[in-house]
Amino acid sequence: MNDALPDQTPLWEFFEDTVRAWLAQYGYRNIRMPILEKTELFVRSIGEVTDIVEKEMYTFVDQLNGESLTLRPEGTASCVRAVIEHNLLYSGAQRLFYMGPMFRHERPQQGRYRQFHQVGVEALGFPGPDVDVEHMAMGADLWRRLGLEGLQLEINTLGNTTSRGLHRAELIAYLERHAASLDDDARRRLHSNPLRVLDSKNPALQDVIAAAPRLADYLDDASRAYFDALQGLLKNAGIDFVVNGRLVRGLDYYNDVVYEWTTSRLGAQGTVCAGGRYDSLIAQIGGKAAPACGFAMGIERVLALLEPARIPARAADVYVVHSGEAASPFAWNVAALLRRRGLAVVFHCGGGSFKSQMKRADASGALFALIVGDDEARKQIVSLKPMRKAGEQVQADPEQAATLIINNR
Repeated sequence: MNDALPDQTPLWEFFEDTVRAWLAQYGYRNIRMPILEKTELFVRSIGEVTDIVEKEMYTFVDQLNGESLTLRPEGTASCVRAVIEHNLLYSGAQRLFYMGPMFRHERPQQGRYRQFHQVGVEALGFPGPDVDVEHMAMGADLWRRLGLEGLQLEINTLGNTTSRGLHRAELIAYLERHAASLDDDARRRLHSNPLRVLDSKNPALQDVIAAAPRLADYLDDASRAYFDALQGLLKNAGIDFVVNGRLVRGLDYYNDVVYEWTTSRLGAQGTVCAGGRYDSLIAQIGGKAAPACGFAMGIERVLALLEPARIPARAADVYVVHSGEAASPFAWNVAALLRRRGLAVVFHCGGGSFKSQMKRADASGALFALIVGDDEARKQIVSLKPMRKAGEQVQADPEQAATLIINNR
């Protein structure tokens, strides 16, 4: 778990501001859920036989009432729980988003932390496939806004319940024939969750996985038509993609379309954004059945692709330098006036000579130093010195100084 220090947070703020503006343009509204939820929520939604539930959740017993609680490992289940609890679908379909920390007990490595942050986007009550394509188009649009290149969209279909049932039976039979080649995790999941075996990253299993029955061969007409329609809409939108028949995702609630945006710039942790359709989840958690889909992106992974040099520094407009019995209260009032005019102002604290304060003003990155001594205070004026551009130091009353700064920043 990591700190984000002041020199790093401008990159976070740039990303967060970009994301909020981007989502507002697509009609998505912010929802904020608790970091803690009842453990049962994640077991029921994510799947009991998954790495997240079996190995990665931070779970503990509440000493007051004996309930099992979990730090949220992902956001979709919490969002759906909130929608059901507050009956949000009563007024119609919902476009929602959230940003915040998630927690998984993983081995820390590049792009993979135990506290990590996600942007989650959920569309609840929409049958698709047009909204699925909207989500993928939104991803392509965000990469353009952030100036990111080289991200690849990979898509697949998991089919509906009937398709997966047929494929599951054939997959179990195939894996049983190759049981001697499976690792302990794969053997444990062979009957309870065989699809997860196909998601294994163990190099020793890749030949077995590559030859396994393909779910695409078991799709019924409805699932195949859905996936074909989705691909047609993607082509019409001009969004490049590849079909990856082995893409399954690590959460049990997905059906039909799943997808990932991947990059080769982050090593093994190449997935930057991923999502899909989860039409059964609302009913599974206890709500009235409704279609739904969504995606989440790892903020740390996106930030690792951004170039910090592209992000403009957020320095103050003005650093207020002051010294003298009459100067300090006058300078305080001037700083308040400048802030009312919408300027970012750092007021020097801690005393010191004019020379030492000017050094602080220069080091702060402020565009202007506003200087007040007792002489200026008696005349109710200030001295204004440009710090980043060529220009002469001038004297002006506070309102004039504010206008000068606004016109020349």
